Amino acid sequence: MTALSTETSAPDTEAQILALYRAHLSKGRATVAELFGSHMEVESSGAWLTTSDGERFLNAGGYGVFLMGARHPLVIEAVNRQLHTHPTATRILLEPTVARAAEALLSVAPIGLERVHFALSGAEAVEAGLKLARAAGRRRTVAMLGGYHGKTLGALSATAKEVYQKPFRPLLPDFSHLPFGDADALRAELAAHPGEVCVILEPVQGEGGVIIPPKGYLRQVEALVREYDGFLILDEVQSGFGRLGEWWGADIEGILPDVLLAGKALGGGVAPVSAVVATREAFRPFDLDPYIHTGTFAGQPLLMAAVQGAIRAIEEERLVTRAMELGARLLPAISEIAHRNLGELLVEVRGKGLLIGVELAEAGLAGELLIELFNHGVVANHSMGGSSVVRFTPPAVLDEADIRHLLDGFDRATRDLIRNSTTMPEGR
Repeated sequence: MTALSTETSAPDTEAQILALYRAHLSKGRATVAELFGSHMEVESSGAWLTTSDGERFLNAGGYGVFLMGARHPLVIEAVNRQLHTHPTATRILLEPTVARAAEALLSVAPIGLERVHFALSGAEAVEAGLKLARAAGRRRTVAMLGGYHGKTLGALSATAKEVYQKPFRPLLPDFSHLPFGDADALRAELAAHPGEVCVILEPVQGEGGVIIPPKGYLRQVEALVREYDGFLILDEVQSGFGRLGEWWGADIEGILPDVLLAGKALGGGVAPVSAVVATREAFRPFDLDPYIHTGTFAGQPLLMAAVQGAIRAIEEERLVTRAMELGARLLPAISEIAHRNLGELLVEVRGKGLLIGVELAEAGLAGELLIELFNHGVVANHSMGGSSVVRFTPPAVLDEADIRHLLDGFDRATRDLIRNSTTMPEGR
């Protein structure tokens, strides 16, 4: 056996990594990276990430993963302890970290949810939720226009986005899509198929462009599902776990779905974890046969340690309340800057908690704004289902200097967008 060299290899360059992306990963992803200057992120801590050339950026992106920032000490402590004792389990014997993680998650879940199935990605959680609905006899699925549930086959069938669906059709049968916020349209669909329908929706459509439904809509949805003997899946992969300034979007209107889906921040910004959290009745098929739906890495100790660390961090540092307070401060400030600087190029600023969207008149403007934000030290995201929306999902650990940096960066970026933009809406 050849001995491993103890010499320290030279650090990777941006050009080398870009070439590897093109050769082995995705040419399209490499092109996107070039738009942002081909920077390499190599370190992160709290609300900040650092590139290989030493530049620092406030991370208000990450698609909602970093509610408690990067490498939160309580999460790292829990994961390190598990890493050095028992990171991966056989899944045959009793294993305490998964049991304690389930207990911790249910302690902060809506009352009435009693069972947990852990997975890795949000899409996996969606697939498991859809399977529970099918096992309960609800073979028709209603999802919402603008909703986003992932890109695996079942999840993609629920995600009504032509560009994502078209290459993979035919998708699963018996899926329909209704306008988000239209309770009358949902009533008609449920009434036409009583006892047959699973409804899946988000409390706030994050990837759809931070679309907030009318007040009382979620209660109407729950009431209609119960009236027509349906099955309700609330996809809180992005909106849940404190992001909206409540533990869950379900808590805002006090509803109880059959299944609630969690993910993104559930792993504390350290580990990939998602979960299906269900009522006892909805979970019954998984109770009856422990092998009917499994995954090799579902519930592995290392990931479950991250879940416990994340919940501890949120509770001890009151990050749900902090998300509400920060959102109440950032939303009007971002709105004021956007209206002042963007004028007719702005459609609307909207948000809930630390999920904030800035809708521009064209998708091209949103792309340009993302680049201008990056040029001023702020990372944000576009919305995959609402391409004209720039989305901010900052962590709940921002301090005063972080807030000033975010708002100042947005102010400068919007002014530069007007100055430098080559994409102007028609007729303006």
